[in-house]
Amino acid sequence: MSIANISIMDFFYPPDHIALSAKDLEVTYADGVKAVKGLSISFPKKATTAIIGPSGCGKSTALRAFNRMNELIPGTVTRGEVRFHSKNIYDPAVDPVTVRTKIGMVFQKPNPFPKSIYDNIAWAARIHGLKGSCDELVESSLKKAALWDEVKDKLKKSALSLSGGQQQRLCIARTLALTPEVILMDEPTSALDPLSTASIEELTTELKKDYTIIIVTHNLQQAGRISDMTAFMLLGDLIEYAPTKKLFVNPEDERTERYITGRFG
Repeated sequence: MSIANISIMDFFYPPDHIALSAKDLEVTYADGVKAVKGLSISFPKKATTAIIGPSGCGKSTALRAFNRMNELIPGTVTRGEVRFHSKNIYDPAVDPVTVRTKIGMVFQKPNPFPKSIYDNIAWAARIHGLKGSCDELVESSLKKAALWDEVKDKLKKSALSLSGGQQQRLCIARTLALTPEVILMDEPTSALDPLSTASIEELTTELKKDYTIIIVTHNLQQAGRISDMTAFMLLGDLIEYAPTKKLFVNPEDERTERYITGRFG
């Protein structure tokens, strides 16, 4: 990573404005492949950061490392630190389930539970110890995900009856119901049509007023539209990290320029 980009990050976002940071993060799979190599990066609060790079560059693996999801893949070994509220989430004393409520994940393919729209939100909240009104939580979560007006009269219907874009917004609402501070999104629009994609992008822009968003995307135009910061990864390494406009208009590394101009990847 460019030293210049580290200084840019420190200049714009002092420590008390950092939501999540990684230091010397490495992820190795059971077959010995090191997917992430010594990643050090900090993510600003209430901003959207895009992680871009060609397939197999390690961006999704890095994203899953930010809330310990890689632990669900047998044989995966993670080294280094991920700090959230100044605490290393990989400390043995830290409960990974608690981590995943505060650092939520939205996956590439919508994955609603085979339950009603209402229960997709209420059930998830209950198993995490919800105290208070389920009705209020369901309504507020769906409103935050810009879905309430479309489903308020059919909350008891199966979530699987919704369109793909609606299902993805429901999954976002389910994540929001657990009161996260950081939302990780792994190519959340890659399986959606253009109208649904635009809806999710608009929602992401609205959500960053209250949440920190980290999104992995193959879509460079999408990264340019919705992100404040962009990180470019290649073969497990972080090549460049800068404000999005700077990285796209005036990248410091030749590999970054070659990727964003379509000469590889």
